Amino acid sequence: MYFNLGEIVSLLAFGVLCMHFLSAVRVRELALQAVGQASKRDEFQLLDQSVHVQRVSLSRDESGRWRIWRQYRFDYTYEGVERRQGFVIMLGKQLQSIVVSERPTTLH
Repeated sequence: MYFNLGEIVSLLAFGVLCMHFLSAVRVRELALQAVGQASKRDEFQLLDQSVHVQRVSLSRDESGRWRIWRQYRFDYTYEGVERRQGFVIMLGKQLQSIVVSERPTTLH
């Protein structure tokens, strides 16, 4: 059985696409795990137990290598009354930051 060049290139492109998809799923899981830890630490409740990719671009890491920069959005609440949006930023598989608003103060 012989393959022509077009079939080989197509197969390689499909393999690269599959590897990118699996990597993206793993980064999303790491982002969700980081938000779960932050929710326990900062005492907010993660709603829907999910993060959603909002932006994707390329950026350089500390060593100057290109990585995929991803911003995920998630919904959370402090008191169970008001739904808020937060963001988690990943550079490659590294957590860059988690952005949530400050806890509302109650005046009595």
